[in-house]
Amino acid sequence: MKNHKYLLVAFLICCALGLPVTIFATTLGANKPKESKHVVFLISEDPLNYEAHLTVPPFAEMLDEKYEDLKITVLKGEGTHGAYRFPNLEVLEEADLLVVFCRRLALPFDQMTSLKNYLRSGKPMVGLRTANHGFSVRDEVEPGFEGWWGFVPDILGCENNGYFPEKLGTIVTAFPNTEGHPILADIDLKNWKSKGQVYKVKPIIDPNAVILLNGKPRGKSDIEPIAWTRTTAYGGKVFYTSLGYPTDFKQAPFIQLLINSIHWALEKE
Repeated sequence: MKNHKYLLVAFLICCALGLPVTIFATTLGANKPKESKHVVFLISEDPLNYEAHLTVPPFAEMLDEKYEDLKITVLKGEGTHGAYRFPNLEVLEEADLLVVFCRRLALPFDQMTSLKNYLRSGKPMVGLRTANHGFSVRDEVEPGFEGWWGFVPDILGCENNGYFPEKLGTIVTAFPNTEGHPILADIDLKNWKSKGQVYKVKPIIDPNAVILLNGKPRGKSDIEPIAWTRTTAYGGKVFYTSLGYPTDFKQAPFIQLLINSIHWALEKE
């Protein structure tokens, strides 16, 4: 097993150089132990999806190399916003955790049913950035496909109310009294800044959501929640962060946040 610190450094270098790794619709770690937890990523390639198709695959490979107890699958589909299909989505039936980083997709009826069945079974989910409009389709939906506007309020526990100008970026700070939360473990919050714009999500719909991080646009007094946890009505654990800008994947605090959130989601209460 390679040294974990070297793997993290190698991953950050890969992202800094913009090196894509084609692992879509591929399950990594074929020789992992049977008891390994299966993490499935759903991503889409879209000019407005912040290069998820370039940033997530190397992150997934790093997870696979670093953690013997994690089995990783990355699924990237094809199609238009109004008619999009993921390959091998039946893998959700055996998934232990779903990670969503896709934008405004209508799926075939059977695939949307599979997604809803997974989440309504009480299994956990991690949502990144555009997940807060992941299945909210504005385009005309083709026959046989459907969007899911309820995904955002029902699963993420928020609304999508737009965003601040990109040029302002995000100043990241901890929400008060979050010291000791496992998702924030080993993260240096000092001087954490993202080049990505702040998403407007206030007010959080779920009064029981646990806000972990706030985001503030440079030069503004506005503050928005940018990372939180909640439990769905179906009993599923959810972590969402509106971070996930391409350059975020070059920052150690963000990578550690994702690693921590995945382990948190997989742990049983």
